[in-house]
Amino acid sequence: MTGKINLAEKLGAFSDHWSPRTVAQFNDNDVMVVKVQGEFVWHRHEETDDFFLVLKGELEIELRDRTVTLSPGEMFVVPKGVEHRPVAREEVHLLLIEPRGTPNTGDQATAAERKLV
Repeated sequence: MTGKINLAEKLGAFSDHWSPRTVAQFNDNDVMVVKVQGEFVWHRHEETDDFFLVLKGELEIELRDRTVTLSPGEMFVVPKGVEHRPVAREEVHLLLIEPRGTPNTGDQATAAERKLV
């Protein structure tokens, strides 16, 4: 990628939820945008931390012992191996950064297909 990336334009290019779109790659990491609404599945990532940055809306990240609520401009990193569940009462736009190919559910068999936008 040699030019700037407009995240709002990328998010405007699709409407489905829980289906991350890769917008850039660096150092073997995928930079993704995703729209979420409702409850995701409880899951964990055994090999990597899970990075969330809220661009629009309010996201709750449920952990077994507490809930972290994020507003636009706020981020949270779930440590590897920690079970969690993202919840969005209304549509939320997120920026995610993960090692290339990391399954969004922590399990390749149940993960959303990785798409480019």
